[in-house]
Amino acid sequence: MSSSPYAKELLVAQLAVQRAALLTKRVFHEKTKGTVSKDDASPVTIGDFGAQALIISALRANFPSDEIVAEEESSTLRTNPTLRDQIWALVRVTALSDPSAEALLGGAIPSADAMLDFIAEGNSAGGSRGRIWAIDPIDGTKGFLRGGQYAVCLALMVDGDVKVGVLGCPNLPIDDAAPLTADIGANQTDDEGRGVIFSAVIDQGATSRPLGAGALSDQSKPISMKPLASTEDLAAASVCESVEAAHSDQSSAGQIARKLGITRPSVRMDSQAKYGSIARGAGDIYLRLRTSKTYQEKIWDHAAGDLIVREAGGQVTDTTGSRLDFSVGRTLANNQGVIAAPKAVHGQVIRAVQEVLGL
Repeated sequence: MSSSPYAKELLVAQLAVQRAALLTKRVFHEKTKGTVSKDDASPVTIGDFGAQALIISALRANFPSDEIVAEEESSTLRTNPTLRDQIWALVRVTALSDPSAEALLGGAIPSADAMLDFIAEGNSAGGSRGRIWAIDPIDGTKGFLRGGQYAVCLALMVDGDVKVGVLGCPNLPIDDAAPLTADIGANQTDDEGRGVIFSAVIDQGATSRPLGAGALSDQSKPISMKPLASTEDLAAASVCESVEAAHSDQSSAGQIARKLGITRPSVRMDSQAKYGSIARGAGDIYLRLRTSKTYQEKIWDHAAGDLIVREAGGQVTDTTGSRLDFSVGRTLANNQGVIAAPKAVHGQVIRAVQEVLGL
């Protein structure tokens, strides 16, 4: 194993995300999604719970004292044995079908109750001290359910600063040069030529590699954002934003694009697949403009993507120009929205954002 900083953390994160992504693909193709409803009415599937269990099991086998902030909690499953057993069966078969990673990720989870205990370990309050992992087992659950874009997301924060980030995006093209299409947010299943893992370690750059099974693909390549540097470059830029109007102010995003001279329609897709897409130059700018003054972004929705974009040559801030602050708990309580763009034009994008929003 490489002696570079965070080499083991990166390898474990990549293998855990890949194994969890295999489970989500199995769920999608078997059409046994077992959708239930959380308190916030967003859909949750057996894929979310199963992927979280696999990732936390891998982290516990390697970093037993680290804290974990994860999206899902196990109370629903403790009162629903049918759903619990569905998830347990998928977790077990996924681990058994991926033996080549077992030595590093630990053995199979021994029981359904142990699986629930692993899921429950994602209850850390977060904060500014120590090593804390942030997990979103399926970011973009609605995209996942409709066969669109989603991501399995994992990041390590040390003293509030993101050090390792990994995104598994089963429905994005493997080809880093593939342009974003208008239909990228829907009807994009994991056919041949799709499935990519984006990774980054602080001060070591960002990479992409095909999503596989077992051992990691050796086809890892460095990625970088498109070097926008002029008004002409901006005019041809591609803006990524959320599919759901409730997640981002799409009207203001359109005004910002016009102010920047951008003529292409925005590309709308779910999940941190947007971060990966702009990091490799398939897209250029990511706008997430809050629709409520009281809404706080969750750290698991941004930690991995934030690092991957910055290591690919981009800049990520909120609408005030402040860096995203992952040190204050489970949310980005100190931030308002998210703006990601190549460094050379980020200031210009921020000025347009602030003019449109009246900041």
